[in-house]
Amino acid sequence: MKFLQYFVFLFFVLSYSQNNSKYSNEFMNIGVDASSISMSGAVTSSINDVNSGYWNPAGLTAVEQGEISLMHSNYFANIANYNYVAYAKPIDNQSAIGLSMIRFRVDDTLATTQLIGDQGNINYDRINLFSAVDYGFIISYARKMLTKEISYGINTKIIRRIIGDFASSWGFGLDIGLQLKTSNNWRFGLMARDISTTYNSWSINETRLIDIQNAIDGQNQDIPNSTEITIPKIQLGISKLHNINYDYSLLTSFDLIMKFEQNNNLISSEFVSINPAIGLELGYTDSVFLRLGIGNFQNEIGFDNSTNLTFQPNFGLGFKFNNLEIDYAFTDIGDQSVALYSNIFSLKIDFDIFR
Repeated sequence: MKFLQYFVFLFFVLSYSQNNSKYSNEFMNIGVDASSISMSGAVTSSINDVNSGYWNPAGLTAVEQGEISLMHSNYFANIANYNYVAYAKPIDNQSAIGLSMIRFRVDDTLATTQLIGDQGNINYDRINLFSAVDYGFIISYARKMLTKEISYGINTKIIRRIIGDFASSWGFGLDIGLQLKTSNNWRFGLMARDISTTYNSWSINETRLIDIQNAIDGQNQDIPNSTEITIPKIQLGISKLHNINYDYSLLTSFDLIMKFEQNNNLISSEFVSINPAIGLELGYTDSVFLRLGIGNFQNEIGFDNSTNLTFQPNFGLGFKFNNLEIDYAFTDIGDQSVALYSNIFSLKIDFDIFR
């Protein structure tokens, strides 16, 4: 009965969210961990380390010792910097906690509100630079159920966004994740992001707003919304680990990413859009890994109104030395999609290495 009540509540939340901002806190959707990104994020069912705090907190129950993860990548010709750090540790044999932080910063943006003087003269010396920075803090808790094959996890998210001295905001949201493991190496996962419709409240500098409104007569007169709501997203995953022989293993995974909006995804309706993601990981002696992923399928509309299906292929390598793992991912191989390609590096340390 409680599950029914929850889904009725979620339905009304989704219905309400259809009339609100659909694209807020997008920096939280970029992804973390080079190994997961190289598999196109198709890790909802298989993730089982410190990075579970982002992909599916239920996976934290597999953490046996304290773990830390670090990642860095650049976008837009190094103008934008994306950094991630996470820590996780078990509480006992049944539960674990995790802390994650994401930071996305764009530097040296031109502020041209003072470009045109009172007499209509253009003075380039009046151009200033400002930076925009976004922070996402994730507090995770995971626990095994009585059967031990099923685990669940909960994320509490705190969002902080700053746009120079123009505006800033605070946000709050919740995620819920589930994982099921079977005795024959099948795994199933569910990740419900922003189930609380992550809410952002903006504080706008009125003095700077007036500067923007007065920069060009008759333009930029609208007052920005002071609130944003991020609509929920659900990701379902299935995976299986194949032990080929003593030295080799193959992890195959498949995810369905569902957003409650109509967009250019492979499958889309007025209520929900669905996008598949496929990931493969070939391992050798649990020390060298080759990863491939395909995702981000989009029905792109051309200038002649023709539709072209694009996708994003990813590639990655991983090396594990004792309890130290270094991973690399190259996204959008061959520029197949409209997404920007990037080189991503991440580092994971199991604190058992210091024992």
